[in-house]
Amino acid sequence: MDIKKLTLSHLGRFDSLEVDVAPTAEHPSNVTIFIGNNGAGKTSILEALATSLSWFVARLRNEKGNGNTINELSILDNAPAASITLQLSDQAQSSNDSELSLYEWTLAKARKGRKSDKSSALSQLNKLVDSYRQQLTDNDNASLPLIAYYPVERSVLDIPLKIRNRHNFDQIDGYDSALNQGVDFRRFFEWFREREDIENEERLRYRENSWSEQIQEVKRQEELTEIYKKKAEELRKRQDENLSTEERINNLKELTKFIEEVTTFRENFKNIDKINDSRIEDKQLTAVRTAISAFMPDLSNIRVQRKPRLHMAIDKDGKSLNVMQLSQGEKSLMALVGDIARRLAMMNPDLEDPLQGDGIILIDEVDMHLHPSWQRNLVPRFTATFPNCQIVLSTHSPLVISDQKDILVYLLDDGEIGALPPLYGADVNTVLLEAMGTDVRNPDINDQLNDLLDAIQDGDVDDAKALMQTLECELPAGNMGLAKARLLLRKKELQLAKNR
Repeated sequence: MDIKKLTLSHLGRFDSLEVDVAPTAEHPSNVTIFIGNNGAGKTSILEALATSLSWFVARLRNEKGNGNTINELSILDNAPAASITLQLSDQAQSSNDSELSLYEWTLAKARKGRKSDKSSALSQLNKLVDSYRQQLTDNDNASLPLIAYYPVERSVLDIPLKIRNRHNFDQIDGYDSALNQGVDFRRFFEWFREREDIENEERLRYRENSWSEQIQEVKRQEELTEIYKKKAEELRKRQDENLSTEERINNLKELTKFIEEVTTFRENFKNIDKINDSRIEDKQLTAVRTAISAFMPDLSNIRVQRKPRLHMAIDKDGKSLNVMQLSQGEKSLMALVGDIARRLAMMNPDLEDPLQGDGIILIDEVDMHLHPSWQRNLVPRFTATFPNCQIVLSTHSPLVISDQKDILVYLLDDGEIGALPPLYGADVNTVLLEAMGTDVRNPDINDQLNDLLDAIQDGDVDDAKALMQTLECELPAGNMGLAKARLLLRKKELQLAKNR
């Protein structure tokens, strides 16, 4: 399932807006990113997508279900009504695997006491939902597309491990709280604790069974040992008899073969517990652990630790830590990635690797709380870890939009929108200046440096020296801009002296 196009009318800051969503012919990746100043409308676009998609989730749960409605406060000033039109494609619902089926539906909202020229149209939505409901009817383990929205309000404030309510693990339960206007990761941690309890119960059950098997194997080994002793004694006595060389060789071969059989049995016996352990890893937990390690290679082995007190633990650079000891950025990213992986695992029970599942992920301010080195790796790690998910992001970070090929980046400015040319490989200063309209240094200092460079270029040495002296009082001695200006000034002085 992929979003193809979003159309907004009189919503948020937009009188009329139409945007294509990657992948497109020009941008074959599955990533679309919105940038712009605060208040430019990035969140409005993501919330509009989440609002429209909430109707898919609601009607999948219940044939007459209703999703989220357009907030009347979001209707553009003086407009009588607003609407959201979403067009998406779904290959799973096409009769031909090489073709895509297109679906489009509209949500409309009028102000109180106003008439609207648009009305909601959900017939194609119902058609799409019906096909998924039929799949679930025909196959209890049918896959569902992940749909999840992570707004700015997604900080990890606490990690609850006491399970308030028992959770269900059906595919459709993967949509629980997935499109709320605020994310509480409490459910993720509760789910992890409960799922790990189930895994531990299964492990204990397997081990109890294996212990019973081992007792039987011990008895069998003792019997084989006795047989081996008797066989060896018998062959030894036969060696003492007047046997031909060929008979002696055959006896030795027979003894060697018997020893090999006993050795093989003993090796297999040693591996019984190991073999059983490999059978009882929970696939959903494995998906979560794999995803977290892919995003944060220095973190591994997330688990619930029960002694000396109940807490969630994780290994960082080989050292065991309470998860609450991690930074807010680490906790937030771990919970975000873990929650996506958890939902994919629940919604794709028959997939060998649930992280290959299909879906749509919406994240507002994806760079929030993250160090620049992590920001740089975000998009590549999202596409590598969740390769079949369409990802729509907003960001204020130049690093997020310059480190991945073929992504579609939109710049929002005062209710207008435009796609940017490819930024892959551009340095941060270029992205800040050309894409984000932000000076690469303090504007006052920037103006003074430009005046200094102009004076050097014009050969006004006295003026240049005065400007240099002023800047040297304000900037550190090692400032690169000043160092460059000193070299240019010295070069200009030599050039002027030579011309005299």
